[in-house]
This record gives sequence, structure tokens and C-alpha cells, in this order.
Amino acid sequence: MIIESVRFGTVELAEEALVDFPLGLIGLPGSGYAFLEAEGEGSIRWLHSTEDPALALPVIDPRGAFPGFELAVGEEERERIGTEDLDQAQVYVTVRASPNPAQTTVNLRAPLVIWQGRGHQVINTAPGADLRAPLFAEQTSEA
Repeated sequence: MIIESVRFGTVELAEEALVDFPLGLIGLPGSGYAFLEAEGEGSIRWLHSTEDPALALPVIDPRGAFPGFELAVGEEERERIGTEDLDQAQVYVTVRASPNPAQTTVNLRAPLVIWQGRGHQVINTAPGADLRAPLFAEQTSEA
């Protein structure tokens, strides 16, 4: 699939990059998205709409950036996701960037869980699943 992106120009997407969010994402239109190739291990990736050329969200895997990250969801959401073992699923959180890196946050409360090409935004009920968790906490506390 090829998309025309406002941010990245013409992008060719591999089939395995495509993700269908059948219930959509909170506050955003459409259900078709794709991950753009990451530059390096642990880097911020882009979840780009396949339907809107201007819509791209920065996301990260919270398990790499937050070593104590836990994901707790109800049985109904586990059934919707399609796997009991959430450790096997891909998990991403959206990044809210700021000109001041110390104010850059991620949403640990509403992560994106992807299993076999289908994605769901879920409510994480684990302790410490903050709506605006500082991404660069170590740098912030040292400043």
C-alpha cells in the first residue's frame, strides 16, 4: 500500500505494518493505520492514518521506556483483543511532545494493544498508569 503523507511524503507500507482499529481511536477519525519504519531500537515510531494524510501519532513501546510498566485490563477487553497473554501483544502509548523535553509526556492510561493486525485502545487500570507520565523523568529529576 502507498500513502501520501503530509509529514513524510510518499510512503510505501508493507502489509505487516497495517493495523485495523475496528473501534477506532479515542477522538480520532478512521480505523486504518500503519506503523512507519522506526529509525532505531527503542525509538519513537509513527502510527500513521491510512485514510488521512495529515494524521500521524508519535508512539513508543512503554515496556522499554518504563521498566515497571504494567498493563491491566478487564476480561471483556482481553476477549476483544483476542489473546489472554498480553505479553505477546504489541503495546504502544501515545507521546505528547513539547518544545521543552522535560514536559514531554506519554499516556499510560489508554495504551494501544495490537494483536495479529488488529488494534484496540484500552483503559489500563494498573497502578501508576498515568494519563500524562513524563517521558524523560530521569532528566527532569536531575535538572
